[in-house]
Amino acid sequence: MRIWQVLLTTALAFGLDGWCFADWPQWGGPNRDFRVKTSDLATDWPDGRPEELWRRRLGDGYAGITVVDDDLFTMYRKGETTEVVVAIDAATGETRWEYTQEAPEWPQHIRGYGLGPLVTPLVVDDRVFVVGIRGTLLCLNRKKGQLLWRQDLWEDFNGTRLERGYASSPIAYGETLIVPSGGRGKSVIAFDQSTGKVVWESGNFENAYSSPILIEHGGSSQVVVFMANEVAGFDADDGRFLWSHPHRTRYDINASTPIWGSDNTLFISSAYDTGSRAIGLEFKDEIIATRELWYQKRMQIQHGTAIRLGDTIYGSSGDFGPKFLVSVDVHSGELLSRQRGFAKANLIASGNQVIILDEDGQLGIATAHGDSLAIHDTATILYDRSWTVPTLVGTTLYARNQREIAAFNLGKEK
Repeated sequence: MRIWQVLLTTALAFGLDGWCFADWPQWGGPNRDFRVKTSDLATDWPDGRPEELWRRRLGDGYAGITVVDDDLFTMYRKGETTEVVVAIDAATGETRWEYTQEAPEWPQHIRGYGLGPLVTPLVVDDRVFVVGIRGTLLCLNRKKGQLLWRQDLWEDFNGTRLERGYASSPIAYGETLIVPSGGRGKSVIAFDQSTGKVVWESGNFENAYSSPILIEHGGSSQVVVFMANEVAGFDADDGRFLWSHPHRTRYDINASTPIWGSDNTLFISSAYDTGSRAIGLEFKDEIIATRELWYQKRMQIQHGTAIRLGDTIYGSSGDFGPKFLVSVDVHSGELLSRQRGFAKANLIASGNQVIILDEDGQLGIATAHGDSLAIHDTATILYDRSWTVPTLVGTTLYARNQREIAAFNLGKEK
């Protein structure tokens, strides 16, 4: 097992709070919870916006940004039929290499949201793992971009062919790479990282737009996957199905990432008139059972990120109407605050400081105070549709909209 995976697995067992990582190697950051520990960030920008380090054009897409050492990776669309994985110098924004593949549309694709891609690259040692808009899983050499192996989740494994395209970012566990697929008997698949061979496949659930997480429960590692109509847990070592809990939406769309706490509480949320749930896991006659701790409809996370700080969950709530920054008590589901001022947004946290980036490109810096967010400063840093979750490495923020990527210094003035 790679060293950062050993650290991550251990951190999961101890609740993550004592751990610090320098990079952002995957969806959700070092611990897959959209939280980092870094030096204090500036709470105001004297020039009206943070210092811009570089900016460049990209093609279409909402793929997230990973940064390891000085390498930055993301994906974009070139023209109507070509999809690109790009490696960028994180300090300058210059291209280091690109890998292209054909990714034409399919008849059911809803192109009003753009042509994708949607998945955040995963970096493990000298490999980069990505999944394209059509469910094509690639393993590339990190330094040169050479193709090492390829699998097709839709064509070869009969995965769920989603109308908006494949959106589940892969996760590493031990020597395996785990991805949701949605095929019958193959809802979740673990591949060998070095060869691409199937290690295990399990489940009969339709895939959705959410990305899996790893949790520790009862002395074992589980991969938790938010599928189209339920959230489910599988043994990460052998794929054995362990439990599921229903969570249906009006359009069978679950798109946010579950949040697990060391207090044995799993939080999930969806929009489309559904809402949020907290679920506890417990053993009954050596079988894992779920217990619904609470359910409410006042926090509805559509496809943005929610974060847990202490006993509070913060997120941007709403779908087609007004959006609010909302906080709820993780143990009771009680609504603690409801704040205006941002369009639909993604949130990430550094300690108790919270970075907000909404879909209009408005950036905010705030401090969490238990039941609400104290907004210190805001600035418009992007234009057009900014749905991609930003990435924070040290005091450098990397952000993109549908066609552009930029880097900003959020550190305090020296």
